[in-house]
Amino acid sequence: MDNDILYGVTNQFNFPELPNSRIILSEKVLQKLILEDIESFLDELGTGFTFIKSEYPIKMGNTYNYIDLLLYNIKYKCYVVVELKVTELKKEHTGQIMTYMNYIDKNVKTIEENDTVGIIICKQDNEYVIKYCSDERVIAREYELV
Repeated sequence: MDNDILYGVTNQFNFPELPNSRIILSEKVLQKLILEDIESFLDELGTGFTFIKSEYPIKMGNTYNYIDLLLYNIKYKCYVVVELKVTELKKEHTGQIMTYMNYIDKNVKTIEENDTVGIIICKQDNEYVIKYCSDERVIAREYELV
């Protein structure tokens, strides 16, 4: 599989403005906004995306970590790890998502499925982080509250 799956993903996600301006936008609030209209979110991603679980637990050693959103793409036969960030993209974010992707590849996907891909949805992209700190299976996209 080449990375056609990632080329169709929208360049920017738009989420509704928070009704109460005193609410501080956190990853949990952003996740809630997505889950409230998961169908629209999946449509913005492109063809074949399905929702598996939010806060998907993975155990590494004695520690649990949680993938913000775990999706699957039926057309490309691969898992999609989505991480949400309310800040500018940082190199730590690419390390985190690649760890999660590798975990899914080694512990969840079958031999018939393609390698997992990752999407980081962040407040501000940083092209240099993607260029130097990740591989072609990871993309970053910005979000805006409208």
